[in-house]
Amino acid sequence: MKMRVIHHASIRLEDGVVIYFDPYDIQEEMHDADYVFITHDHYDHYDLASILKVSKENTKIVLPECLKNEKSFLVVSPDNEYSLKEFSFRTIPSYNLHKNFHPKEKNYVGYHVFLNGVSYYVMGDTDRTPEADMVSADVCFVPIGGVYTMDVREASDYINFVKPKKVIPIHYGKIVGDVSLGYEFQKNIDSDIEVDLMIKENEK
Repeated sequence: MKMRVIHHASIRLEDGVVIYFDPYDIQEEMHDADYVFITHDHYDHYDLASILKVSKENTKIVLPECLKNEKSFLVVSPDNEYSLKEFSFRTIPSYNLHKNFHPKEKNYVGYHVFLNGVSYYVMGDTDRTPEADMVSADVCFVPIGGVYTMDVREASDYINFVKPKKVIPIHYGKIVGDVSLGYEFQKNIDSDIEVDLMIKENEK
C-alpha cells in the first residue's frame, strides 16, 4: 500500500486502486484517481479544480448529501455501509460538539474504508464524537489543527483510546496550525501506536 498526505487534509491512497480524499490545492496534473471521496462542502475539502486535476475519464466521485446536486457516482449519508467492486466502506458522522463550523445536521461524513485486508479511517473535520469512539481501524487519519476540529490534546487522547496500528495526523500546517503540531502530537501518542508524520513542511 502507498499512502500520502499531499498537504492539509488531502490524502492519496493506493493499493490496487487509487483513492483520493478531499483533494485540495493540487498543483500537478495527476489524472490517476479511480475514486475521489469528499467529506464535506467547505472549500478546503471540496475543490473542483483539484478534483479535475486528479480525475481521469472513468474516475468515480463519492459525495456527501450536502453536495448531492453536483456530478457524482454515489451520494452517501452518515451511518451507512456501501460495497463497491474493489472495496467496501462505512460512513461515520463527522461534526463538532461545541463549535458551529460542522453541525451534525449537515450530515458531513468520515470514511471507514476496507481495502485488501486493511481498514482506513479518514475522519474529516470532526471533534471526538461517540460515533468516532466506536471505530476500530488499522490506519487513522486524524485532524489535529484545532479551531475547526480536534486540537492536539483531544486528538492524541482519542487515538490513545481507539488504538489504531498507525496514525497519520492531518488538517494542520497550511490553513490552520503550524507544522510543529505534528511533533507535539507524536510525543503524546502511546508507544505501541506507530505515528507517521507526512506533513513535514509548513505550507502556510
